[in-house]
Amino acid sequence: MQRIPILDGWRALSILMVLAGHLLPLGPHWWSMNAAVAGTGMALFFTLSGFLITQFMLHRPDVRAFLIRRLFRIVPLAWLAMLILTIATRADVQTMLANLLFIANLPPVRLLHGGEHLWSLCVEVQFYLLVALIVALAGARGLRVLPVLCVAVTLGRVADGALMSNYTWQRIDEILAGATLALLHARLVAAPVRRALPAFLPLLLLVLTVAAANETTGALNYLRPYFAAAAIGTSIVAAPRWMRALFASRPARYIAEVSYAVYVFHGMLSATWLGSGDTLVRYAKRPLLFAATFAAAHLSTFRFEHPMIALGKRLERRRVVAAA
Repeated sequence: MQRIPILDGWRALSILMVLAGHLLPLGPHWWSMNAAVAGTGMALFFTLSGFLITQFMLHRPDVRAFLIRRLFRIVPLAWLAMLILTIATRADVQTMLANLLFIANLPPVRLLHGGEHLWSLCVEVQFYLLVALIVALAGARGLRVLPVLCVAVTLGRVADGALMSNYTWQRIDEILAGATLALLHARLVAAPVRRALPAFLPLLLLVLTVAAANETTGALNYLRPYFAAAAIGTSIVAAPRWMRALFASRPARYIAEVSYAVYVFHGMLSATWLGSGDTLVRYAKRPLLFAATFAAAHLSTFRFEHPMIALGKRLERRRVVAAA
């Protein structure tokens, strides 16, 4: 698979928007910008995930290799965080198991205190299993069903009036839109398409994504997955030079690399003393919370997650060698 540098910037932007939406005061309260900015960050994150996972499966439809690599990427830190939160909150066994099995976002919701944001990992892992099942049954060609599922999920949201939901069947269209983008990617990079797209289009689509993540815009929310996928997709071929340089810069690459751990730790640490107190006290502590989050994420990424990822790759290579 060819690496696309600008995607690092989108991943960095997605986690920064989530942090801003969750931890900073954004505009007048009645604008609901905190929820809109955080929701946009999640939409971008999900879109990137759907795009990269589908790209991987298109180029290498090996279900076992896919599951080994994905699970060793996501599960170790997620399980560590969930076990820490289980002990800290004295959660019951059912709640612990629901989180460890990545079904805690489904009714009855059993997300841990300090781990409420981990609902997104549940949606993510459930998508992995869906893609693995499709490829196991129908091969890479089976991935063509993902755009159909995407539209079906969105129509289901319209029928239920679900503008913003954490339930998988009302949120997974954001990942499926990224999967659809992966299927369209080869056509998108064709020369006639590149010439036809104006450089400002990715930025315009990003603004529309923010608008579609604000519940005050009503039905526009149903288009959020498609705005996010279109913003990322058009940026691959039509982003302005400054955007390409910024999104492929070293700081953007670093933030992208630690983004998963930042996401996990920011919610956990927000439930500690760092996130306690009245409004003034909480915001006075924000620099400490940001510093602690990125410090923990740095250590986790390079001292814990990277070895786990390397272990997963070694196990996958041994399986290939043994099969040969």
